[in-house]
Amino acid sequence: MEVRGVADGVTVYDDFAHHPTAIATTLEGLRRKVGRNRILAVLEPRSNTMKLGTMKDALLAALQLADRVFCSAANLGWNPAEALAPLGNKAATFDVFDALVDAIVAEARPGDHVLVMSNGGFGGIHQRLLDRLAER
Repeated sequence: MEVRGVADGVTVYDDFAHHPTAIATTLEGLRRKVGRNRILAVLEPRSNTMKLGTMKDALLAALQLADRVFCSAANLGWNPAEALAPLGNKAATFDVFDALVDAIVAEARPGDHVLVMSNGGFGGIHQRLLDRLAER
């Protein structure tokens, strides 16, 4: 896990977590570090097994320590909104990258920790978030 920057009191992290076990482990470590501060988990299901939905049923347990979950729904062979529905309004999915960024920026407040989890560049989301947060 790497801190990519802080803007408007919001810390943005990058982590290679791309399957449920890694996601849970990363969230556990961050939760220990930040205590009760909010964690906004941002997930890009990008690996082949994640794109196919092979491990979608394990995501609910893996994401339990996040206060909010934002998931990219682009290029998947399954519907993440259905898989994350048991999380209720704690989770949101987005087909459009800009809408995903807008939602995270709208939700984030000073003291929050935005944890971006992907095994790729995720469209440069880290810098986009930091730039947008700094503009507020």
